[in-house]
Amino acid sequence: MNIIAAVSMTDKPTFFSGHQSVIGYSSPNVVKANSTMDRSQSVLPPHVHSASSEATMTHGNALSSFMPVLLGLFGNQASLRGGVVSQIQARWQPTFWTGDRWGQAESLASQAGADDQFVTADGFAALSIPVAPGADMATSARKESGSDSLGSSQDILPGIGSDAIVLSIDGKPADSSSLKMLATAVGRFLWLQRNHQNDARRLWQTSKMLQHAAEWQQLDSDEQLLASMADCACEVLNCERATIFLWDKRTKKLIGRPAIGIEGGVLEVEDNAGIVGEALHSGSPRWWSAGGTDEGRVNRRIDQAQNFTTRSLLAVPMVNARDQVIGVFEGINARPGDHRNESFDAADVRTLTELAMHASIAIDSYRTRTDLTETRDRLVEQAAQSKPLIGNHQSIQEIRRNATKVAPTDLSVLVLGSNGTGKEVLAQHIHYQSERRNGPFVAVNCAALVETLLESELFGHEKGAFTDASDTRVGKFELANGGTLFLDEVGDMSAGGQAKLLRVLEEKVVVRVGGSRSIPVDVRVIAATNQPLQELISAKRFREDLFFRLNVVSLTLPPLSHRGDDVMELAEHFLADFCRQIGRAVPTFAASARDAMLSHDWPGNVRELRNTVERICYLTTTDVVESSDLMMSPSTTRKSVDMPMLDDADGNLNSATREFQVQHIERLIASCGGNMTEAAGKLGLHRSNLYRKMRQLGMPTSS
Repeated sequence: MNIIAAVSMTDKPTFFSGHQSVIGYSSPNVVKANSTMDRSQSVLPPHVHSASSEATMTHGNALSSFMPVLLGLFGNQASLRGGVVSQIQARWQPTFWTGDRWGQAESLASQAGADDQFVTADGFAALSIPVAPGADMATSARKESGSDSLGSSQDILPGIGSDAIVLSIDGKPADSSSLKMLATAVGRFLWLQRNHQNDARRLWQTSKMLQHAAEWQQLDSDEQLLASMADCACEVLNCERATIFLWDKRTKKLIGRPAIGIEGGVLEVEDNAGIVGEALHSGSPRWWSAGGTDEGRVNRRIDQAQNFTTRSLLAVPMVNARDQVIGVFEGINARPGDHRNESFDAADVRTLTELAMHASIAIDSYRTRTDLTETRDRLVEQAAQSKPLIGNHQSIQEIRRNATKVAPTDLSVLVLGSNGTGKEVLAQHIHYQSERRNGPFVAVNCAALVETLLESELFGHEKGAFTDASDTRVGKFELANGGTLFLDEVGDMSAGGQAKLLRVLEEKVVVRVGGSRSIPVDVRVIAATNQPLQELISAKRFREDLFFRLNVVSLTLPPLSHRGDDVMELAEHFLADFCRQIGRAVPTFAASARDAMLSHDWPGNVRELRNTVERICYLTTTDVVESSDLMMSPSTTRKSVDMPMLDDADGNLNSATREFQVQHIERLIASCGGNMTEAAGKLGLHRSNLYRKMRQLGMPTSS
């Protein structure tokens, strides 16, 4: 808005007696121009209007209270005539007037503003008013925009105009010094009034932008995010539409969303086209208003496709935290406001630049979150595929079905089976099939923890809790929060450890060693053991209440020797996996190797099979694996188990009986993976009696 003040005195200012300065003024001929905007169209919300009447005062209202005071400086004997004229949408009209109207006031005001110098006509003198005290228009615009140079007319910030004052004293043009004094005073007043108004507007705009920026961090859809940004721009800029153009450097395209009226809601333009292209490549704001000579800067074909008319544009580059331009934020069609007409102004440039900064941060944050989520999902999928539950035996199929049913729940699962049968693989299968798949999977071998360290390992400890506690340590339960905790060999846990574990499972809180604060944990527990827990309960070596807490769902893995053709399916899986790791071609198993593997007892179960195949991959070089390459002892095959005559028997019954007992005990211990307690249970003996029997037979023992 350009404002011109034209004044000639015929009415006299009113003074309070005894005072030399003007403190009031009245005139029956004061003319006040209508406000340039309706309150309902204002960029400010109702609460800002009511908060400060000065902030929403139009120039007419403001000057009507200020000009009488200013004109009173000429004394009460001077005859002054004139008023204030404002340029509103290229049309000059009075916003303040006193005395008889002068028909040429608008013309002289326009000339003063255009020439930016002292002019006179028909007893009136006019002089332009500085936009800001001590600064010309370009300097003021530069300071407000942060720009170092204004190279062309289209570089000058919009909304920055010139002001002038016109004055006739006693029917003659006012002298230049008096007019300059008045112009400076009016300019300072208008500057302060605009700043006051802008401060209220900026406060509301900033609060709105921060509110929206906080909401953007919670959105998980790029479509919702960009639509919310556009809505925010329309609200704080008081414009009809807004679009975010993201730069695709590879295709040299600007992808604009939301694009109202465009099929699919997406607008693609060349990255050097139009106002947005200028803003992108210049790295500075660009704007346009209808009615000028630069219509070619706007693509009217897009307007026709949208059945829309573009009257004004403002585009600012979007720069991320790494100082990289990622796109352009565009506002379309400014609505008339108390600080502007239908064109964007300098305050709008500043506002949209700040909004673009918040938008760039939110877009970068969204992209980072998306990348991290995709990476996490990919890693989870890779982890799930790295240890699949392989097998088509009826028992494995049944276990797989039950595991799939129980996985979506938070029920505790107890996995039973001999060493090497794949209890941890089954636990991971349940974890990756559950809603906790994106959480951690933490495995703990309870048999490897002595009682003195078990509590610290599971529940953590505070610094200084004991002699070696030099730092605070987070326990396994806290590490597994939001995921799954796998307690392997839970049957070997001490009585004290069982009691503490039961308390955590019931209360779902942990207290670190040396601490007093209860820490809530959200953990699903899957326990596993190769021990006969029912027998341990009868022997008072395992808590019955803990057993029932863990044994909500029980899954028992069969020995590998009971799974039939699964042996070869597992062997071929391991063979392909290891060959891929070392970069060799995958060999095939000869018929003799298949027969040997299918007839083998596999006392170490899947673990033994895996080790055998790994050995084959590294030690063989041929394309066919023969039975001799397996390097399995014939004494450990099922055929040797069923032999009616022992090789070392000398025909004596006692010797044959002794040899049978030795071999039988050795096979059982091997099938149990060296677990003497389990082997003794299968023999119907107590562990101490098994050791005694082994010593009687002359077998080596560890105790």
